Amino acid sequence: MSITTLSAQQLRQAADLQEKIETLQNELDVILGGEEAPTPAATEAPTTPGVFEEPTKGRKRRKKLSAQGIANIRAGVAKRMAKKGAKANAANVEEAVEKPKRKISAAGRAAMAAAAKARWAKAKAAGKTTL
Repeated sequence: MSITTLSAQQLRQAADLQEKIETLQNELDVILGGEEAPTPAATEAPTTPGVFEEPTKGRKRRKKLSAQGIANIRAGVAKRMAKKGAKANAANVEEAVEKPKRKISAAGRAAMAAAAKARWAKAKAAGKTTL
């Protein structure tokens, strides 16, 4: 007989019998000197939504840091930034003096244009559309 064909009343009776069997099994374990096995009700997750959520597959739950741990991390970052900032400030002082902008002469510009024209002429003679 399949569970899907049972009525609601039959399912309730089966659940009650299962609970009685488990209770009797626990009593037998205690009598025989074994430890009491936890009941399924004690091991089941609470039914209130949001109280217990299964972690997603392949991901572990993250541990929360204490306030002291966060403070230690922040102090370390601040220390490293201060050290790095001191070096960066020294370099910035040197860069603060503006260097004159470099310009190319008209003759240099003409030489570059002539070289480019020569490259393109060679490429077109070879039947290329790109260099």
